[in-house]
Amino acid sequence: MEKVYVYAIAANLSFAIGVQFFTHYARRLSSLWVNSFKGMVAAGLFLLTVLATGGFHRVEPGSLALFFVSGAMGLGAADLFLIKSFTLLGPGRTMLLFGFQPLVIGVASYFMFGQALDPRKFAAIIFFVACLFIFSLESFRKNGHWNLKAAAVALTGITLDGLGVLVTRYAFNGAPDLGTTEGNFYRALGALALFGVIALVRPFHFRERLRGLKPSGLAWIVVGSFAGTYMSLMFYLNAVRYAGALAAVSGIAITGTLFASAFECALERKAPSPYLLCAFAVFACGLFFLF
Repeated sequence: MEKVYVYAIAANLSFAIGVQFFTHYARRLSSLWVNSFKGMVAAGLFLLTVLATGGFHRVEPGSLALFFVSGAMGLGAADLFLIKSFTLLGPGRTMLLFGFQPLVIGVASYFMFGQALDPRKFAAIIFFVACLFIFSLESFRKNGHWNLKAAAVALTGITLDGLGVLVTRYAFNGAPDLGTTEGNFYRALGALALFGVIALVRPFHFRERLRGLKPSGLAWIVVGSFAGTYMSLMFYLNAVRYAGALAAVSGIAITGTLFASAFECALERKAPSPYLLCAFAVFACGLFFLF
């Protein structure tokens, strides 16, 4: 079990590094463009990794379809909302709202896998809702509005990401011989398929914007995609696949909040705001009830 927690923490450290790049380029270009680019980089790296480590294993069509669905949901739709939230709230605040995800996963795991659910943990909801209020109050004091749209975008992404994790676990249960990297590759393809459909309805000029990047900018977004998508998913799916309780893994993954906030403050060269510090205190109280 300790190995599972190491995987989860490593995944969130990698993701916290990547989101700094994703946020920067999503503000310059678009959330959809960034998601498509990092999905293509990750899919290529997963493919090379699979080929270099023995090739593909046989997988039943049903399990394969589940991996595609989980990818479209967790790496596609969820990341569109999350990266949009990074541009509206910032990485640190968005990651702080990930406190809701263990509750989502815990409830869904109870119905899908029969994993134990402690009703007392729902007390944590009060504290996580308080985090939402603090961020909305900060926006009201600064901008004159409550910015509920940003909170709704973040929570939608977090919920879709959690549901994607559950579908992935279910897919692995039906394909015990399948390697983690293969699962990641199929999920990345599912996300890319979703982005392709969206591009038909709402073109986002992928190639034109790619050609407009300077070599240094291209290098940095590749680094962010490697850390925030490829490495993060390699670690996280190992944790998800071998975890006894998915809610516990998601709870450990909240360490990404600390990493993302620290990196954000360092890059912007400013101390955390009093609202963020207050939200951290409330967040810690929520964790006390959650675990």
